[in-house]
Amino acid sequence: FFLSFSGMVQKLDQKLPVANEYLLLSGGVREGVVDIDLDELNVYARGTDYDMDFTLLVPALKLHDRNQPVTLDMRHSALCHSWLSLRLFDEGTISKWKDCCTIVDHINGATNYFFSPTKVADWFYDSISIVLSEIQKKPQRGMPKVEKVEKNGTIISIILGVGSSRMLYDIVPVVSFKGWPAVAQSWLMENHFWDGKITEEEVISGFYLVPACSYKGKKDNEWRLSFARSEVQLKKCISSSLMQAYQACKAIIIKLLSRPKAISPYHLRSMMLWACDRLPANYLAQEDYAAHFLLGLIDDLQHCLVNKMCPNYFIPQCNMLEHLSEETVMLHARKLSSVRSDPTEHLRTAIEHVKAANRLTLELQRRGSTTSSPSPQSDGGDTNQPDDRLAKKLQQLVTENPGKSISVFINPDDVTRPHFRIDDKFF
Repeated sequence: FFLSFSGMVQKLDQKLPVANEYLLLSGGVREGVVDIDLDELNVYARGTDYDMDFTLLVPALKLHDRNQPVTLDMRHSALCHSWLSLRLFDEGTISKWKDCCTIVDHINGATNYFFSPTKVADWFYDSISIVLSEIQKKPQRGMPKVEKVEKNGTIISIILGVGSSRMLYDIVPVVSFKGWPAVAQSWLMENHFWDGKITEEEVISGFYLVPACSYKGKKDNEWRLSFARSEVQLKKCISSSLMQAYQACKAIIIKLLSRPKAISPYHLRSMMLWACDRLPANYLAQEDYAAHFLLGLIDDLQHCLVNKMCPNYFIPQCNMLEHLSEETVMLHARKLSSVRSDPTEHLRTAIEHVKAANRLTLELQRRGSTTSSPSPQSDGGDTNQPDDRLAKKLQQLVTENPGKSISVFINPDDVTRPHFRIDDKFF
């Protein structure tokens, strides 16, 4: 379904690359899978609003023909952010995307077009809305039911009803690069926990600009560097017990530290990567140390809050907590102290929330199977079972390939033949 409508979006005005590459991540933006501010996102609850969540990075522009470090225009931006001039592209690209740019005229008479994340997000939302409207006018057998389409800041959130499952997709328009940004070049010179486990070529295969600005930046112009593709690779080198501790810690803090918005799961992910670099590999490999690791992550987070310092893993000179007030960090530090004094109780509460969400999902599915009438987007046949298989297959594809890069290649002229790639293997 997504591959089909992505091809239709491309055909509207031929803005998207003809043969595009999409990165699918397990977990929504609210789960911290990419570094995007959460304060502009509507609150969705697992069990109440959705059952499974994913993030789909959709390149609006690609720069894939460079072998040297990519130099970005960071003169106007905070660290880890950049403006993007369309001078890097050909005249055809500039002509197509002019209406999604801010224009700066120079004294010498030259005009510079800066790719605008807010205008790109507006265009993408409008295009998706047009295409979904057209699709729903001519429903086909087995088509998912579009239950919600909302613009949350610069991302588009879509909830699909697939059989008795509800799947949340946070769709993020991005700029995709092959290679590595020059600003993060020094990071490669340091020793890291993944050395010898995966190759440097796997880690630096590409990066993105995502539509998020700094706290003092200009929203219409500023993009944030994202290393989502690299993070997928690094997860291969993290032990299962540490990942368990990370998931547990995330479940605790995602509600406890949600107001005021200050700490996101992405901060916690960065702290975990730093811990992997800092601690001995044989200690992190202990299979029965998940409880130790949970306490360690809480302590690391507490340390970051008290010192108001959380370096970006790939660009350490960027402090991701620099903008916070002293009152906010001390408020969260006090909350975290209560967790550290009784982690078992807080973890039990988090588990009960998950169980309640699962019970709600099962109850909604049970009601749907006993009272639902045929979907107007189907031909009245019993499509719930195959649709459920489709939903579960996608979930299985992501969960059975932990740490692997799952990409989708689309040709809008033949959307019946998508290609899924897991690392270098195609399906």
